[in-house]
Amino acid sequence: MRNTVTPPEIQGSCTLVGAGPGDPELLTLKAVKAIARATVLLVDDLVNPAVLDHASPTARIVHVGKRGGCKSTPQAFIERLMVNETLAGETVVRLKGGDPFIFGRGGEEIEALRAAGVTATVINGITSGLAGLTALNTPLTHRDHAHGVVFLTGHAKPGDTGTDWRQIAKTAHDAKLTLVIYMGISGSAHIQQELLHGLPAHTPAVVIQSASLPQQRHVVTTLGELRHTIEEHRLASPSIIVVGDVVRGVVALQPRNDDNDGECARIA
Repeated sequence: MRNTVTPPEIQGSCTLVGAGPGDPELLTLKAVKAIARATVLLVDDLVNPAVLDHASPTARIVHVGKRGGCKSTPQAFIERLMVNETLAGETVVRLKGGDPFIFGRGGEEIEALRAAGVTATVINGITSGLAGLTALNTPLTHRDHAHGVVFLTGHAKPGDTGTDWRQIAKTAHDAKLTLVIYMGISGSAHIQQELLHGLPAHTPAVVIQSASLPQQRHVVTTLGELRHTIEEHRLASPSIIVVGDVVRGVVALQPRNDDNDGECARIA
């Protein structure tokens, strides 16, 4: 009787890793270790190139950028690539800006992997909605000003009616909540108009562009002046909009790398 040897089963793995808001020093130790082990890295557009300094020299790096208003890699293609590379035995890291589970479509990717029989792990990253205000020494919650925080997207899925901003505004007013709005620059006029149905026009707001990076800039304003401020200071993506009384604590300096001459004053 001839003995047969069964070849060992190829074991791949897939990890969704949050690359943080941009500053590479804000990577977690767990993220650095996962990046160093990876044989294939699927990298989002907003990931700082310096993060890839932690990758192995032999790792294959695939850029799968997705930016609003720009040519993007189809989500279905990204998910198929994650599945195929993992099943082929690769150590796959899906490197995503911020946190995979905060407007990073990490949930959709986990579902696609699960449907293909692939078990994935997730490593959190610091989200820009936290890092931006932290850079200004301002909290998202405060016992005197904000009893909670709500992360919102200003970019709805095609065919979706989107966020009920009026209801959000009423809830934020009654419960003293901080609103942190991602991807809201292009729709800021509509968002402002709807929020004014539940929040006073004098509600403090701040727009933070390129959170945590050396070129971070911010402009303090009010909800009533939000759209005008964005246009006047030519604020663009990637930016977050924060609305709520915690903004009163922001010392509004002349934004870095801003061509405007006027200074913003602290909100009284």
